[in-house]
Amino acid sequence: MYPNNANLTQEEFIAYHKKKKVMITFYRILIFIAFFGIWELTTQFKIIDSFIFSSPSRIIRTFISMTGDGSIFYHVGITLAETIVSFLLVLILGILIAVVLWWNSSIASVIEPYLVVLNSLPKTALAPILIVWLGNNVKTIIVCAISLAIFTTIINLYTSFINVEEDKILLIKTLGGNKKDILMKVILPSSFSAIVSSMKVNIGLCLVGVIIGEFLAANAGLGYLIIYGSQVFKLDWVMMSIIILCFLATGLYKLIDIIFR
Repeated sequence: MYPNNANLTQEEFIAYHKKKKVMITFYRILIFIAFFGIWELTTQFKIIDSFIFSSPSRIIRTFISMTGDGSIFYHVGITLAETIVSFLLVLILGILIAVVLWWNSSIASVIEPYLVVLNSLPKTALAPILIVWLGNNVKTIIVCAISLAIFTTIINLYTSFINVEEDKILLIKTLGGNKKDILMKVILPSSFSAIVSSMKVNIGLCLVGVIIGEFLAANAGLGYLIIYGSQVFKLDWVMMSIIILCFLATGLYKLIDIIFR
């Protein structure tokens, strides 16, 4: 039961929230350890087949082996680089296109239905077509990742731009400001939280898009390890790559959160 914060002194309030934060961290770690512990025990006691499901010990041995020759760092680096490039392009293009739509309402009225349709389109259906158009290379992977996040970004940012308080815009106009002043001094600052939220979502979407692209058009990267490992029944590679992706996604999200906090 939560105490009544109004009845707490400042020291008690701080102590309570520190304790709460410690307990949350403790339970997170406990769940993490319990999950991998149960997974390891079920494979050791032959409840599940370690060849099919792998196991934490096998994954650790595989990781150490691939660390020795540096191959795991190469594959992680490829995926990370493609994700960051895709993320930056989505951010830049998303903001620029949203600004254009806000600047010219006629263009927005024409383009908006197409953005909704393209956003609803299953992006995995585009991947084989992109290979034909762009070839079996890194460009296909990056475009696949961009297509997964760009339309949502444009729609969300444009919606944020047009929902800025009219009083703020009227104030700039009253003081003699032009449309550029409104954009730079009202629209973008007021939409900062929406931009940050989009970035937090997009980093995960770009990583997913990169993995989808690597499934089809790569000879390196974590997506390549997953698809190749499943084909040759090296399922330790598959499970290790999935776990690394979980840590990678969490780390990138936390990095953006720390930067903008």
